[in-house]
Amino acid sequence: MRQVVHHDRRAFLSTMAMTLVAADQLGSSRSAARRTHAASMPQSSFGPLHQIDAGLLNVGYADVGHPHQPAVVLLHGWPYDIHSYVDVAPALAAAGYRVIVPYLRGFGTTRFISQKTPRNGQQSALAIDVIALMNALEIERAVIAGCDWGARSANIVAALWPDRCKALVSVSGYLIGSREANKNPLRPKDELASWYQYYFTTERGRLGYEKYRRDFARLIWNLASPSWAFDDSVFDRTAAAFDNPDHVNIVINNYRWRLGLAEGESQYDSWETQLSEQPVITVPTITLEGDANGAPHLESTAYARKFSGKHTHRLIEGGIGHNLPQEAPQAFVTAVVDADHY
Repeated sequence: MRQVVHHDRRAFLSTMAMTLVAADQLGSSRSAARRTHAASMPQSSFGPLHQIDAGLLNVGYADVGHPHQPAVVLLHGWPYDIHSYVDVAPALAAAGYRVIVPYLRGFGTTRFISQKTPRNGQQSALAIDVIALMNALEIERAVIAGCDWGARSANIVAALWPDRCKALVSVSGYLIGSREANKNPLRPKDELASWYQYYFTTERGRLGYEKYRRDFARLIWNLASPSWAFDDSVFDRTAAAFDNPDHVNIVINNYRWRLGLAEGESQYDSWETQLSEQPVITVPTITLEGDANGAPHLESTAYARKFSGKHTHRLIEGGIGHNLPQEAPQAFVTAVVDADHY
């Protein structure tokens, strides 16, 4: 099923304000719990973050909402950070969810526990980080939603561990990668859109990203979301996450691994074998796409058959680019709630 949705950010802020006022007036224990953790919109930050050892990482994460409510895990991408969900998380908390928003490996306050651990950015490693975090937080099952790298990890969790994923929300649809498929050349205009991936395969690209990571990220933001009128404070808030000491190594390894120019770790071989077969996702899913997404992406018809459970695709209109949850938080919140109730 394909749906078209027009996003109105002002209407979203108005709706959120009314929701929080209504919660104040209800006075029930559940509403009180929501009030405790929900803030007025829009948000400038998550407030104090948490840290927890989970698998190979000490993960920095936001935890919004009451701990006894159903869980939602929100996964960011590159070159973004947890603030992709700074408006989404309190809205979901107000709707009755506990919302976990972790920094990925190589971003923000997330650190490797051991200096000896390879700085590996391959797809299965990032997805297993999500399972490790859920285990550490004693979250058995959650709605898992993501954008960009985070959407890929969410796809993988849904495909390989469907018992841990109640429902899936994925920006740009099915993103599980195949290194074999990546050997095939694309049409020239599509290769052009992926220029940065080839740049990162060179030593010049690694050095360039190390030196100019903020300039690089701002360029990607502008290309991927040409209609998004973010200001310097919004960009700087996220760019601070790129100061992580492992950031450059993780980003470069991620793109080199995709193109078969960096080897993965053997401990992930069995997972990658399964992923190379492009497994079908069985959990209820809503896929989203902005009408002004300037990042490389497939048409929804190209991946529709990869979802065998209930699946709806929504095109979000209004000049919405690649960073959809931050550009169109209302549409993203609605998708999470709807997917949860499929």
